[in-house]
Amino acid sequence: MPLQILVMFTVLSIAPGLVIMTTCFVRIIIVLSFLRNALTLQTPPNQVLLALAMFLTFFIMQPTWKKVVDDAITPMRDNKITFEQGVDRAEAPLKTFMLKYAGEQDLRLFISMSPTPVELTTPDALPIQIIIPAFMLSELKRGFEMGLMILLPFLVIDMVVASILMALGMMMLPPPTVSLPVKLMVFVLVDGWTLLVKSIVDSFKVPT
Repeated sequence: MPLQILVMFTVLSIAPGLVIMTTCFVRIIIVLSFLRNALTLQTPPNQVLLALAMFLTFFIMQPTWKKVVDDAITPMRDNKITFEQGVDRAEAPLKTFMLKYAGEQDLRLFISMSPTPVELTTPDALPIQIIIPAFMLSELKRGFEMGLMILLPFLVIDMVVASILMALGMMMLPPPTVSLPVKLMVFVLVDGWTLLVKSIVDSFKVPT
């Protein structure tokens, strides 16, 4: 029991890191950050973006976390399985989720760098220390790809506004001063927040 309490306190202390490493949080916060940079705004503030990313993470990860609770936490709490068995059962749903979105190329990269020989023939048998960094690298790539698709339309607006101002000879008027309200108007008219959140959630329905 003292050892279990010590392990539980250790897990709670690193829980934020585990949430970032083993969930969809990385991709979501990257996409939201790209949107704010594309709009050239300091709003929404970091706290709002983090809160939105966390709630979207809870929404997307709910089936996985429910399976962890049903298969590992509840039996362990009822003393039906040992603590070690509970840890193994809790790993399984998380590994399944991460393997669904971890790219094969990224998995092979970390397998090749592993100090112990590992085979990719059975992905489910891969150790968690290989799956987590491969999953995070894949999420970073996917987040930047989605961020690029967000940046391009706003870049076009900036270029068009700058060209118009130059053609009119208004050299002293900074283009961002004019392009900002235009970008905000376009974003509001197309219901940008709804489209963005829907795109983020839909991106986790199909393996990437």
